[in-house]
Amino acid sequence: MKEKRREARRVTTGDVELFVEEPLACRIPARLLDASARGFSVAHHFAGLATGQEIRYRSKGRQGRAHVAWTRVLESHVESGFALIQSP
Repeated sequence: MKEKRREARRVTTGDVELFVEEPLACRIPARLLDASARGFSVAHHFAGLATGQEIRYRSKGRQGRAHVAWTRVLESHVESGFALIQSP
C-alpha cells in the first residue's frame, strides 16, 4: 500500500479520550499509536467511527477537534486515523 501521508509520524504512547456527538453522544477511551503536526492515530474498541465524522479529543492536557480519516477493524481492536481541524 502506497504511503499517502504528507508528514512523518512519530510513534507515541498515552491515553486519549474521543468524544462523538453525532449520531449518538459517546466517549471512547483509546490509546495513542502515532502523531504528527496534522493528525494522529489510535487503537480502541469502537467500530462505529465513519470517515469524515467530526470528533473532539483530549490527551496529555491537549484537546481539540479532528475528522476521522480512516478506520480499520481488526480481530482484537479497532484502529482509526484522524486529521486535526485547525482553529482559526
